[in-house]
Amino acid sequence: MGFFKKLFNKETTNTTMSTKVNLAIIYYSSNGTNYQLAQWAAEGARQAGAEVKILKVAETVPQSIVDGQPSWKAHLEATKNVPIATVEDLEWADAIIFSMPTRFGNLPAQLKQFLDTTGGLWAKGKTVNKVVSAMTSATNPNSGQEQTILQLYTSMYHWGAIVAAPGFTDQAVFTAGGNPYGTSVTVGQDGTIKEDARGAVEHQAKRTVSIATALKIGFGQQ
Repeated sequence: MGFFKKLFNKETTNTTMSTKVNLAIIYYSSNGTNYQLAQWAAEGARQAGAEVKILKVAETVPQSIVDGQPSWKAHLEATKNVPIATVEDLEWADAIIFSMPTRFGNLPAQLKQFLDTTGGLWAKGKTVNKVVSAMTSATNPNSGQEQTILQLYTSMYHWGAIVAAPGFTDQAVFTAGGNPYGTSVTVGQDGTIKEDARGAVEHQAKRTVSIATALKIGFGQQ
């Protein structure tokens, strides 16, 4: 019984707890697209009053392969000072926004490997009621963008997290292509994002923060 009590209940006796939301934006990017989405999300979240960390998951591809791709190598060099996400960052966060490219309609292996390290945190009930949202990118709009986000959300349901999808809650969602599960963008051969997605990303981040804030207030009043 002790395990399930930890898993499904959070201590909420401290009614003086801060309602400022801690948001971790965790991304994987090989050429910079999802790093850009993470930066836009951080701007929106800070406008909404959140404390924000931008974090990347560790690169697992051998350096010899990275060295053969100039844009990949250049991006990793440009972002070498971005902290690598840890399970401690997840515990710190009230809300998490994930941003990742699609890989055959699924998560990139680098992000999946990170998620696979969170079992201990889950077993302690520390993933319960985290507010989570997700974004993705691909080289064309039919490369499994929606499916990639939904695959991420499947893991979040196992966490006991609360998914904060943007839905059709703002005109910016339509401008960015109309993905109700999370902002998704198409990247041209020159590396540019084809959609006008910045507004949608900022809106998604603000919505995630607002839901997490309401949740913290609600728990604080119990």
